[in-house]
Amino acid sequence: MILRVIARLALRFLVSLLLASAVIFLLLRAIPGDPARVALGVTATEEAVAELSAQLGTDRPLITQYLEWVGGLLTGDFGLSLASRQDLTPLIVDRAQVSLILIGVSMVLSLLIAVPMGMWAARRSRRLDGSLITAASQIGIAIPSFLAGVLLVTVFSVQLGWLPANGWIPPNVDAGGFLQRLILPVIALTAVQAAILTRYVRSAILEVMDQDFMRTARASGASVAQALRRHGLRNAALPVLTVTGLQLTTLVVGAVVIERVFLIPGLGTMLLDSVANRDLTAVQTIVMLLVVFTLTVNFLVDLAYRLIDPRIRRSA
Repeated sequence: MILRVIARLALRFLVSLLLASAVIFLLLRAIPGDPARVALGVTATEEAVAELSAQLGTDRPLITQYLEWVGGLLTGDFGLSLASRQDLTPLIVDRAQVSLILIGVSMVLSLLIAVPMGMWAARRSRRLDGSLITAASQIGIAIPSFLAGVLLVTVFSVQLGWLPANGWIPPNVDAGGFLQRLILPVIALTAVQAAILTRYVRSAILEVMDQDFMRTARASGASVAQALRRHGLRNAALPVLTVTGLQLTTLVVGAVVIERVFLIPGLGTMLLDSVANRDLTAVQTIVMLLVVFTLTVNFLVDLAYRLIDPRIRRSA
């Protein structure tokens, strides 16, 4: 049963990847202009344009270009940048590491804050402290992450001078400088995500607490905390798991903006720069990697959903 479910989800994942790669490739090829001529400028000779086109492979049939691009993705060869003529693979790998650190730390902190706060707000929904948590989460949802980033820089960097306003230092170069430059962008991303997840955790717990099995558990002598731990959390985890997967993908979009605000050399910054420079090879590769990340998260969420709830597994 489990193997059949995994096989079905994996097949859907692979088909989605194939369709996404074809759409990205064709849409970017529909943009007017020869990539080689754009890269060399209007003063380039025809011989120079033809030489660069042959080097980049843009003079070949579209199907050949597509297959070579997909084959390169599978082998880790992302091709050459049109703007810098450099190998894209080490550039993208370095930038992706920065973005993954930013996204990973922000999501972990968001869950560590949202789960206990949401549970507390649900259990004490009719009391002052529960209402204050709900109000605070509503304020967090209303503030965009880029605005939170600007406010944080204004207060803690410009006015107080406690933390650097921008930049990035790899952790293996200077661990202290790395942590100092990580604090503000992580707070900007975490504040919004934690607020959203807190609301969903609260709603999920409240819905579970109204179920008959919870009332039966309470009637048998269990406390609210015991009833939730034994019977409620598994059911409440399903909607929260779905929202967490969705928020993880939206966190990627938020990280693009935050990287620009704090001048962090991540994948989002590279994507925006590549779009500005009309670096077709870099744009299509970065967008495809973001699609792979999104589809992978959805695959893992679907799989976890079926592992947690046997009813969904049997219906599949």
